[in-house]
Amino acid sequence: MDALVRMICKEIESRKKFFPENTNIQTIYFGGGTPSILQAHHLESILNSIYRNFSVNIQELTLEANPDDLSPEKLQILKSLGFKRLSIGIQSFDQKVLEFYNRAHNAEESLRAIGLAKSAGFEKLSVDLIYGYPFEDHSIWKHDLETALSLDPGHISSYALTIEPKTALGNWSKRGKFQEASEDFVAEQFESLMEYSEKAGYVQYEISNFAKEGHFALHNSNYWKNKPYLGIGPGAHSFDGSFRGANISNNSIYIKKMDKGEIPFTVEPLEGSDICNEYILTSLRTIWGTDLNYLKEKFGVDLVTMHHSNIQNLLRENLIIISDTTLTLSKKGKLLADGIAASFFID
Repeated sequence: MDALVRMICKEIESRKKFFPENTNIQTIYFGGGTPSILQAHHLESILNSIYRNFSVNIQELTLEANPDDLSPEKLQILKSLGFKRLSIGIQSFDQKVLEFYNRAHNAEESLRAIGLAKSAGFEKLSVDLIYGYPFEDHSIWKHDLETALSLDPGHISSYALTIEPKTALGNWSKRGKFQEASEDFVAEQFESLMEYSEKAGYVQYEISNFAKEGHFALHNSNYWKNKPYLGIGPGAHSFDGSFRGANISNNSIYIKKMDKGEIPFTVEPLEGSDICNEYILTSLRTIWGTDLNYLKEKFGVDLVTMHHSNIQNLLRENLIIISDTTLTLSKKGKLLADGIAASFFID
């Protein structure tokens, strides 16, 4: 852990020219893996390295955390270091589901974590939930939703269970030991998510993110608005508006490369159509939608003219909404977000 943090600080130093001069860093997000297991001096070293090498005007400092890492003592340390927002990986409040997901925490710790964070003075909290756990009905998912909303964290991020090929679940599925839920079952749970959160006063500001006014994640919103960002550490991704890049995701190789002064970073140049399509994909997922004027001015793309027939069909099926110069998804359309976005891609 010490070696990894040293190399992360070294990478920060070597990437200080990533942004244009006079750029102020507004958000910092400790995510990916489990940053909450880092000790206070590790977190302090990384933050100090950022402050030394970049101009900062921090509006949001977030740490992803597992519930079992959030002791009263740890929470006070995080507060003292300037963290104002926590993203807590609850996933479920059901013990059987947590065991199935192989989570380190239990259902009691899931409940306790939010209360402890609030008592410690954290006003900005986010809870992660997973839907799509295969079961005979929706009772477990509805209980998870009701419990999360009753605790009122202010922000909920929720994603469908996905089966990756080279994982334990992927192997079980391949051998017939595990049967994932049907698409209809998962869609019904997503609809419940939208319904329950709306009744509780949460705004679906992005397909998988729900928050009360004043609790939208600034850092995540910047991703969806196509703003540049720098990722540091193993597996981290970066985007500067013209290229996308990623660090190698193997910790030991990352440490060895950085120790030799080599940043293990692979660059993927983006063509104009790539950037345009990425903007369509990300913006269409949000409450702000796709700015049709921006597409014209930035990329010379008149989406309404180019996709007139497709747009008319989508409007008839009540899948999209066009208001002034903005294209957004309807509730029904959110179930088919990626497919709709892909239908607008520019070749």
